[in-house]
Amino acid sequence: MGFGARLRALAAGLEEFYAGPYRQTFASARRDEEDLFMMMVFSDALGVPNPAAYYTVELLPVVYERFHEWHRRMGMERSPLDTVSCC
Repeated sequence: MGFGARLRALAAGLEEFYAGPYRQTFASARRDEEDLFMMMVFSDALGVPNPAAYYTVELLPVVYERFHEWHRRMGMERSPLDTVSCC
């Protein structure tokens, strides 16, 4: 086992030691951040004024794939948008 392989193994072990207990916290924070991002992108379509709507409209095709998952996570049984019928 070479020096580089040992160093990578040590780095992986240290990452698991320090980040392992907080993995669920990191995942929750990442999910909350994504939910906020989706709200900002779809806010204009949901009737909430968005000063950045001009810029976020370009992101709509990218986030349409995750829209169903997002609106279910937010507690909406059906799609709140007339233009997006995912359910």
